[in-house]
Amino acid sequence: MGIIWFIIIGIVAGFLAGQIMKGKGFGLVTNLLVGVCGAIIGGWLFGELGIHLGSGLIGALLTALLGAIILLFVLSLIKKK
Repeated sequence: MGIIWFIIIGIVAGFLAGQIMKGKGFGLVTNLLVGVCGAIIGGWLFGELGIHLGSGLIGALLTALLGAIILLFVLSLIKKK
């Protein structure tokens, strides 16, 4: 997958995760960072667990979205303490 698609998926996944976890987005740059980190976390975690969410654009978006949600959840736990 090209870098442009990776960035687009990161932005969309970060935005959707922000909507799901906080009810609002964080801005383009932060959404990109959350989405890209989520894609890395999701890809690693699901790979370790042997879970495959499909291939192509939809699979990559789901992996990045779930990874971004996990990232935001962990950050919210740290922020509360």
